[in-house]
Amino acid sequence: MIKQTDRKVNRLKRHKRVRVHVNGTKERPRLAVFRSLNHVYAQLIDDDGSRTLAAASTVGLKAKGNGMAEAIEVGKAIAAKAKAAGVSNVVFDRGGFLYHGRIKALADAAREAGLEF
Repeated sequence: MIKQTDRKVNRLKRHKRVRVHVNGTKERPRLAVFRSLNHVYAQLIDDDGSRTLAAASTVGLKAKGNGMAEAIEVGKAIAAKAKAAGVSNVVFDRGGFLYHGRIKALADAAREAGLEF
């Protein structure tokens, strides 16, 4: 039987391994995604300046529906905020999560709304 702490530790190991190669700049910030059991969070981060340029989450949107629909709304919202901040290209950071389900739905919605990555 796999313990929950083992899953968390493994996700953090994957996240650290990915972060070695993924770095955000002011011109091309990092789109960092985190998913909890109930919510999905997305941030545009400038790692050089250590600043968050924009953020969106299911908490802030008060989105209704299932997890996939909420993730799609967050993807559209983060893309709109990125355009308002003058950003069109981003580097995608899945945060150690597998690229499927809510993470993939958020990424696809952000792409459809105009973000390039």
